[in-house]
Amino acid sequence: MRIKKKEIISRIKKQFKNKKNSRHNDLYGKTLLVVHTGSIKKKFIFQKLKKLGLKVVVLHKKKDWAQPYVDDWILAETTNYKESVEAVKSFLTQNPERKIDGVITFWEESVLLTARLSERFNLVGIPYNVAKRARNKFLFREFCELNKIRAPRHKLIRKKDDLLTIDEYVDFPMVIKPIYGSSSAFVIKLENKQELLESYEYIKKNISSYVDAAEWDELEVLVEEYIDGDEVDIDLLLQNGKIKFSTISDNFNKTKESFFIDSGQAIPSSLPNRDQEELLALAEEVLEKLGIQNGCIHFEAKTTKDGAYPIEVNLRMGGDYVYSYIRAAWNVDLIEYAVRIALGSYIKQIKLIHPRKYIIGWDLHADYSGMLVELDLHKKLKNKRHLEEIHIHKQIGDPILVPPEGYEYLGWLTVSGDNMLDAQDNLTDILAMIQYKIVKFHSDSSMGKTSRRSRFSSAVLNKDVLLKAAKIAHIRRASKKNLKNLHIGILGDNIESPVILNGNGKKRHALSLEKEIEQELKRRGYGKITVFTLGNLEKTFTQIKNSDVDVILNVFQKREESSLLEAHVAAMLDILQIPYTGSALFALATGVDKIKAKKILQFHDIPTPRWDYAYTLDDEIDDSLEYPLIVKPANKDFSIGITQDSVVINRKEMQVQLKKTINQLKSPALIEEYISGDEYDVSIFGNDEERDLRVLPLARTIFNGNGRRTKWNIIDYASKWNNNNSNKHYYIQQPPKNISKRLESLITEIALDAYNILECFDYGRVEIKIDESNNPYVLEINPNPQINKNETLYKAASLVGMDYGDFIEEIISVAINRYKNQSVTYGLPSRSFQFKSI
Repeated sequence: MRIKKKEIISRIKKQFKNKKNSRHNDLYGKTLLVVHTGSIKKKFIFQKLKKLGLKVVVLHKKKDWAQPYVDDWILAETTNYKESVEAVKSFLTQNPERKIDGVITFWEESVLLTARLSERFNLVGIPYNVAKRARNKFLFREFCELNKIRAPRHKLIRKKDDLLTIDEYVDFPMVIKPIYGSSSAFVIKLENKQELLESYEYIKKNISSYVDAAEWDELEVLVEEYIDGDEVDIDLLLQNGKIKFSTISDNFNKTKESFFIDSGQAIPSSLPNRDQEELLALAEEVLEKLGIQNGCIHFEAKTTKDGAYPIEVNLRMGGDYVYSYIRAAWNVDLIEYAVRIALGSYIKQIKLIHPRKYIIGWDLHADYSGMLVELDLHKKLKNKRHLEEIHIHKQIGDPILVPPEGYEYLGWLTVSGDNMLDAQDNLTDILAMIQYKIVKFHSDSSMGKTSRRSRFSSAVLNKDVLLKAAKIAHIRRASKKNLKNLHIGILGDNIESPVILNGNGKKRHALSLEKEIEQELKRRGYGKITVFTLGNLEKTFTQIKNSDVDVILNVFQKREESSLLEAHVAAMLDILQIPYTGSALFALATGVDKIKAKKILQFHDIPTPRWDYAYTLDDEIDDSLEYPLIVKPANKDFSIGITQDSVVINRKEMQVQLKKTINQLKSPALIEEYISGDEYDVSIFGNDEERDLRVLPLARTIFNGNGRRTKWNIIDYASKWNNNNSNKHYYIQQPPKNISKRLESLITEIALDAYNILECFDYGRVEIKIDESNNPYVLEINPNPQINKNETLYKAASLVGMDYGDFIEEIISVAINRYKNQSVTYGLPSRSFQFKSI
């Protein structure tokens, strides 16, 4: 207790100190409207905003990962400017005590909306028409020509026929790019007419599948002269029309089959002083003639034998490592200064004399598209004093798509040195300590087949990975209100009507689960539903692969009385990049492997009965286990292999059950200490990362027996599947009665921990048994439990007011919510890597 008190006192002192320091900060208490959170890669920005003592109000379409750093949310579709302006207006009307002091964005796709908001609410910013002229690459080229600023020859391509006369405007080599692009996506160097036509077709077919393109105002493309020269970035702070800070960094660009890929950057620039002076003069001229008075600007340019050319003007702080390397090199905090400019807080001229360090920012790229299967950061890496920062965004099991399939990378790092040569040597040293392996998508891979008509055509991965990416982008835009517009697939065991006995003993046909769900969704107005079954695996694979379903309701449980295929079905859907409900490969494979699950639970200190296991009859069993014990098949579900004889009271009985389990059932054996108390089923909805987890009312199994000479307190196969309740030795209370709040909370919390540790998705059930002293023990975790009307999960949902249709829709809804912020093939046992050197 003393240690805990000391820790608490230390934290309070630290918080007080931070708060005290914040009060001396003239930004403390100011309200900043941030437009769009961006991806979780922007987390460091929001952390900095809170350290500045700001009240952060975020305008975004939904609450997301930034929640811990946000004081208030304004929810609106940020691609709809009118809706967004009205949402901010409504927020101010409903909160008259609140005053927005400034507006800012760190997300390229929200630059125009930010400009619109600054105009509408009379805040410091860039006029909308000026921002549009800079953001739209075609309008920017036209502006440069009009103002006699050096610019490449160019032509806007509205339709394919415009390419026929391109020779009249631009000579080869040339570059094609979207007019509202970012991050070099779909920017391609062309050497001849054939490549031009192929590239145009590639962009028009695939641009809609690019996630950020959903936020672009237009999807038209620009063709322009290729400028050969040294590319640089110029980062500037501009206030009241005066440049308060500027710095130049050199780009390490490379091309992959004519696609432009940013490899890294070095700061300060190594260009001759004369070239640097010309570049800074160019940036100042462009910004002045555009009419940009205030902002943190990321200006891209090239210096050539003919002089300096502007490439792009980005009206926000540069992304990825730009903040990191400028802070390390010049001790200039771009986030703080950008905020000060947005809030109208005066900043003094920042004079640069000598850099504190020489910095290289480096992107970690894959050589080809594939799946990340190995990632190893050497344990000594974080002790390297020249490593400024490293951020790895991909997890093991994630796909990485490089041009032409996509525009992704693993992460980035910044490295320092006493001079640029020293920094380059340090970079080589550090890169040698970062090992990763990509499994390539190729013709022999189980991940799919790759075919390419030309070097500019899209690679086809399981028909076309880009079409699958478009499907995912489509469901990411779906909301609960428009679920009925989606094409729903239902994947189950079979669609044959099962035969059951009704009350008078007569046989009748019942609907299969798949058909029952289909009918329920149709009653609710879902127009397009397709049922798939795994009767013929190869046929089903082809059907799903060639279908246009948006999301699959995965209700597959078993084939030929085995659940082992359940994880493979999820893997198949991951390979096909089809979004689906329920857990992924890792959770399903672990859930059916009770030995592996027990090891994971034990590692995480989740209470579970003491246990051992055996794969052969020769395996030694821990003799410290106390009888009675229960012997279970380690890879069977549905209580298969569980009988009253499974509980044993001596070694002889145990050997009999081991022989039955290993030899007859062909399964490894799990041996546990017998827990005699009640059993609880904990039904869970939602996902931890999406913050929508909820536990439904518990179900309690109460046993009538009192020990060995009646029946053991277990749910055996015979009683579980016997419809005659009078022969059962237990009954179920749902919700349970006369259970203490403490026990209920303890059971719930342990179940949630187990659910999250196994990385279950969307819904699941955790089975917990208590001993005579009310100590809970996790028996097993069921990641994709049955969702029939007579099953525990639906019965729990019905207690909170859901009818069966609500229940099915909720499963679909939480799955779609999960896919909105996650990659398609996540679900493997891994975590992102991120640390800073201190």
